[in-house]
Amino acid sequence: MPAPPAQSLILSFEDARRVVEQHASKANPARNENVDLLDSAGRVLAESIAADRDIPPFPRSTRDGYSVRVADLTQLPAKLRVIGEIKAGPSQVPPAMNRGEAYSIMTGAPVPQGADAVMMVEYTTLEGDSVEITKSAAVGENIVAAGAEAKRGSLLLNRGMRLNESAVALAASVGRSKLNVFAPPRVAVLTTGDEIVAIEAKIGPTQIRNSNSYSLAVQIQQAGGDPVILPIAPDEPRRLRQLIEEGLQSDLLIMTGGVSMGRYDLVEQVLADLQAEFFFTGAKIQPGRPVVFGRVSSCGSGRLARSGASAGSDQNSHTYFFGLPGNPVSTMVTFELFAKPMLEALSGMSPHPLAFLHARLKCEIRVKSGLTRFLPAILSGQYESSQVELVAWQGSGDIAARTRSNCYIVIPPDREQIAAGEWVAVMLPR
Repeated sequence: MPAPPAQSLILSFEDARRVVEQHASKANPARNENVDLLDSAGRVLAESIAADRDIPPFPRSTRDGYSVRVADLTQLPAKLRVIGEIKAGPSQVPPAMNRGEAYSIMTGAPVPQGADAVMMVEYTTLEGDSVEITKSAAVGENIVAAGAEAKRGSLLLNRGMRLNESAVALAASVGRSKLNVFAPPRVAVLTTGDEIVAIEAKIGPTQIRNSNSYSLAVQIQQAGGDPVILPIAPDEPRRLRQLIEEGLQSDLLIMTGGVSMGRYDLVEQVLADLQAEFFFTGAKIQPGRPVVFGRVSSCGSGRLARSGASAGSDQNSHTYFFGLPGNPVSTMVTFELFAKPMLEALSGMSPHPLAFLHARLKCEIRVKSGLTRFLPAILSGQYESSQVELVAWQGSGDIAARTRSNCYIVIPPDREQIAAGEWVAVMLPR
């Protein structure tokens, strides 16, 4: 069996992330489909959506009050004749307004021709069929002009955006009952190790239940993918190869465990036998240093092209893979940092940078320099007084500590000590 890469490709966090982003920028989703509007929530848009008319289609009142002519309010108090009421969604356009006249108008109603402002009710007194106004107004006050939000034909929703509640509402506002979205990429999940057993199996005194497949499945779903959980792979090359080849039939393969330097860590050896191309075999981070990223061509592994692959498409001639460390917190962190941007690209999502928040550190932190650290923490407080502190944990196998946390403190590789009160970078799992 060929050995794994002779030279270890250990990159800094920034360089490893950059490598993934470069490959993700070339990845293309293979399929798209039309779905009902409600079923599009959380999916990635495969088309661009334009306004079918001006938004709003008429000058719209933003307040309950009276439509007025600013010129009628030069002398206060001003008394105007109320000639009618305009509610939201009238059956016809209200008649034009003349000098000395006003309409009672509701929020969302069309402003009549001749009016150039809306006066709120708190500055008015109704006296029979007249209204007395005690405040002047500026042209356009409390009115949204026709087309102020969008002109007919203007772009509203970009291809490649994930559809949230506001995007769905905007699509509904332009009459779209169905949308064309990308199909979720199928992501194979392969957990390795003789010590791992299924969660329903009778467990021995030195065995560990398979939690990684389930945490990864949740993260995959949250990122827009369709997880395919494979059987647990033993520390035996032949069966491991069979399962890796099965996983490579999906759009992306994520493996956990078997990527360290131990005698029974066989994943890299099997991938090398499949003529895998390795882009890095480690990153200078904690937790998650032994993380692997690469791809296997369909020719190199002897696989047939995936269903739906277009002839001559470079994207469909290979499958990307990630080998994540087996410790549960390492698995979660490295998915967030590296596998997620590739998965999002395969789901059709436009690329976006990894953004950190900042908060004041509650208690001093001391670490060794040399690694970028992503340590479980709790962000608390509110508004400008937000603080963050590390969660007590027993290392990257401590799932309970990760569950108690709600973020990660990000410590740069050149820092050994951060004093309480300093601002620190915080990563919120998305």
